[in-house]
Amino acid sequence: MVGVAVCGSVSSIKALWETRIQKIQKEEEEDQRRRTTRSRATGRLSVRDWEDRAVLARLKEKLQTEDGRLVLRIEQEEWKSLPSCLVQFSQVQEWQIHRTGLQKIPHFISSFQNLLVLDLSRNAVTEIPKQIGKLTRLKELLLSYNRVQFVPEELSCCESLERLELAMNRDLDQLPDQLRNLKRLQHLDLSMNDFTCIPDCVVGLPALEWLDMGGNCLQHLPEDIHRMEKLHTLWLQRNQLEKLPDNISRMESLDTLVLSSNRLRDIPPLMQDMYRLRFVNFRDNPLTLDVTLPSRKSKTEDEEDEDDREMFGREFMHMYIQEARKRAYAVLNVHCAHR
Repeated sequence: MVGVAVCGSVSSIKALWETRIQKIQKEEEEDQRRRTTRSRATGRLSVRDWEDRAVLARLKEKLQTEDGRLVLRIEQEEWKSLPSCLVQFSQVQEWQIHRTGLQKIPHFISSFQNLLVLDLSRNAVTEIPKQIGKLTRLKELLLSYNRVQFVPEELSCCESLERLELAMNRDLDQLPDQLRNLKRLQHLDLSMNDFTCIPDCVVGLPALEWLDMGGNCLQHLPEDIHRMEKLHTLWLQRNQLEKLPDNISRMESLDTLVLSSNRLRDIPPLMQDMYRLRFVNFRDNPLTLDVTLPSRKSKTEDEEDEDDREMFGREFMHMYIQEARKRAYAVLNVHCAHR
């Protein structure tokens, strides 16, 4: 009986130790798995950290100080996207990124509250993010020669914007009405796009002085174009304009008007009184009357260049209007005589 008791006691102790050993082994295995997982994760973070450091070092080389501004300048290098680690340079005041193949403006652009100039011309940008509206100090947004098809209404929140260039985006054909709230916008380039009319929000810009809508598909101009009271330069070449509204004569600040390569048949007589108009061009239009400027008796080389510029310019415009009036009076006299 004693032997049996001893044997049973030994078996119980053995079973207890085996249980404890198994538990310890499981705990060690779990701990090892946790250490391995943590080690791998730490390893991935380290790789990412090293990559970010390498990119930041590369970008840091692109920082320059120009005219007291900190400028990020990247030219003719491949940067289809910009890394999020760039926000570490949020004090940058100007981006000059050209011919890099950049496809999108990053959403973290809103982190650059000191940004004054955003020049991304000649890239492959397809959209302007809504976050652009956070840049309330931005003065210039230059996106010509990209692939932008849509302008978000949030751009109207860039209350300091003075210059906006969206030339040569091809499929761009409208702007949000909210852009009329850009009270400081003076310079607007919408040339070589697909607009069929001047957007009403553009006519309503109170500070606009310079507008280029050449190379679009404009078929008419707004009757209230005279609302653009401060506009001094208007480029409308290479469109499909067939007539000009009489109210164009009421644009008191206008001194440069380019209308070459359109479908104009006549010149409004009231334009005779546009005394401030310094330069105008009606070249390559199917005008009804054939008017030729009188040749000068003697010319220097510089005068020949000036005469060439004036061939369809201001002097031509005045002569055309005078000739149109003469013919109108002649027709009226004939009509009265027959009565």
